[in-house]
Amino acid sequence: MGVKARRGASFRRDVKGDETLLFADKVLKCTGTGKMKRCILMITGSAIYLVAPDADVLKRRIMLASIDKICLSKLSDNFFAVIVPSEYDCLMASTRKTEIVTVLVEASKSRSEYEIGVVFSNRFEYRAAADTVKEVRFAEVDGGIKTRIVKKNR
Repeated sequence: MGVKARRGASFRRDVKGDETLLFADKVLKCTGTGKMKRCILMITGSAIYLVAPDADVLKRRIMLASIDKICLSKLSDNFFAVIVPSEYDCLMASTRKTEIVTVLVEASKSRSEYEIGVVFSNRFEYRAAADTVKEVRFAEVDGGIKTRIVKKNR
């Protein structure tokens, strides 16, 4: 407002945040009902953050220490699942899948002795919700890859 004088010490101060951002990108997240929703994936040295892009609201925080493994297919598709035994799992799709997996593994390695496992299989299960288990199946078809997500009976 031009009335108050500014202190010289606050003029060129370096701002340091709580965490360093290692990766950020827009991804598609598969919801518990099977719909694909856009969200922003951010990876720091200690957690994964999923943010709703339209409202800038934090939807989920997954600590890296709580991740057991990441499941990927052997084919060139965009899907990957983050398996969290203490919570429900997270199935996502991104064109930068390899980079995301690399950043997660490197971040877990540098944080502790525990390294996030990476499992390659053309068929894997994940928990879409507390009471829902789904299976993702990948198959090569003429000129592409077919992905099916089916609900498993437990």
